[in-house]
Amino acid sequence: MTTTDRVGGYERQPSGYNAFIPKRLPPSPPVVMDEEMWAGLSRADLALGRLDGSTESLPNPDLFVFMYVRKEAVLSSQIEGTQASLLDVLEFEAQTLEPGRPQDVAEVVNYVAAMNHGLERLKKLPVSLRLIREIHEKLMTGARGGQRSPGEFRKSQNWVGPQGSTLVTATYVPPPPQEMERALGELEKFLHDETPMPVLIKVGMAHAQFETIHPFLDGNGRVGRLLITFLLCQNAVLKRPLLYLSHYFKRNRTEYYDRLQATRERGDWEGWLKFFLRGVATVADEAAATARNIVTLREEHRKLVAADQGQRTAKALPFLESLFFRPIVTVSSVAEDAKLSYANANVLVKQFVGMGLLKETTGQKRHRRFAYEAYLALLGDDQEEPGASTSAY
Repeated sequence: MTTTDRVGGYERQPSGYNAFIPKRLPPSPPVVMDEEMWAGLSRADLALGRLDGSTESLPNPDLFVFMYVRKEAVLSSQIEGTQASLLDVLEFEAQTLEPGRPQDVAEVVNYVAAMNHGLERLKKLPVSLRLIREIHEKLMTGARGGQRSPGEFRKSQNWVGPQGSTLVTATYVPPPPQEMERALGELEKFLHDETPMPVLIKVGMAHAQFETIHPFLDGNGRVGRLLITFLLCQNAVLKRPLLYLSHYFKRNRTEYYDRLQATRERGDWEGWLKFFLRGVATVADEAAATARNIVTLREEHRKLVAADQGQRTAKALPFLESLFFRPIVTVSSVAEDAKLSYANANVLVKQFVGMGLLKETTGQKRHRRFAYEAYLALLGDDQEEPGASTSAY
């Protein structure tokens, strides 16, 4: 059996270019579950179990979800070339982003909105083409590429490649619209098929197939990575949406693209799935470690506040807890959130600066901004390296 029989192949189109026409999932012959694949699946499953246990120990797991969704939004968007950082997004949400800072913050904020919309919709609607269109609309409206049919599958040919490439010179040309519609329908059937299959294997296949189909004019990479999270939540792999693979894909960007392309060119599903499972295990372990570190940090800082504030502890601790949701604050925002006068809020902020829990980051006498830096350091602020390459995926 040839590679074309297993995954599909390129077919010449009437206007003279070649486009890839994918076969339906699962592959035939099926994926070889050799010793390495089973070991990778076992490691990934164990890592997900540890992550579940770590987040259960958090006093407020929602705060972990709140910040991790934003970190994933930043990293997934950076893969597509945005420059906005986690700090930029938090400052935008705190309404303290300075003029002239990255203008693509809106794209990251849209990603957060798309993630939250999808998670809410999963309560009533399974992962489907309808949900995918809804997510795409949330992701693209009002952002870069927002004029390119948000929420609508493409009706024209697209391609992937360096800037300036054409249909003839592109790195990859997805299926034309008619074949795209067929492939999407088959992907949806695969997602709803109840034939027994390890969930992580199925999710890994679905992500790769979605990127192969490339059904939108823009935003396919981000939607495809969101699809991973939604499928894991739908299948109850985790109690909370905390497995975000964009960090792994960004660190291993070249291999990520190469592995996806190898599924098309050589039918190498095994290579892609082993790479995917390594990512699941790596990211789950990192997230579990971060959760444990947050618990430790919270307890240390609660003790510090209690020792410093004495009788004022009852008022100071709620402010400390609020910093886990809003680690960038101004005196005005503290006054509003804590229902304090501006003068009292200013005193509270000064006390937290004195304890080393907040740091003034603007150097201004007016409109000062303060950051809970120890917490932000645990989450990491993965800013894209200057000059880093990007892809149209």
